[in-house]
Amino acid sequence: MTIRISETEKLKNDSAYQTFLNNNPGMGNVKVRATSASEAFPVSGVNVTVSKVIGDNTIIFFEGKTDESGMINGIKLPTPSKNTNDLEVPIFTTYNLRAVYNPDQFDKTYDIALCCGIGAVQYINITPKINPEVN
Repeated sequence: MTIRISETEKLKNDSAYQTFLNNNPGMGNVKVRATSASEAFPVSGVNVTVSKVIGDNTIIFFEGKTDESGMINGIKLPTPSKNTNDLEVPIFTTYNLRAVYNPDQFDKTYDIALCCGIGAVQYINITPKINPEVN
């Protein structure tokens, strides 16, 4: 089942989700940058969905579109706490980011790994579909 993060009543009683929150008390930040032509042109209107499978459910943490500069700023996502021991490998939480841009039939999914409350930038390069006109 797919549940949006805004559906708090469904998530309150989901033990897998509550365990996930307990294991991820930090907060990370993701920025999306959608461009075309090797980052020369921003692409607005790219539909972005950030989700994660938790237990038997797919939880949608964010849904939105890139702005006129091809950006989405400040997608906040739960992450593990910062590890104070520098000798241990940080623990990551992985999310799925799906980008869909219908004018060019672009549909791609990215894995985003976040740890320790850090920020990440996901670059999306959209190659335009060229349809030559036949006269």
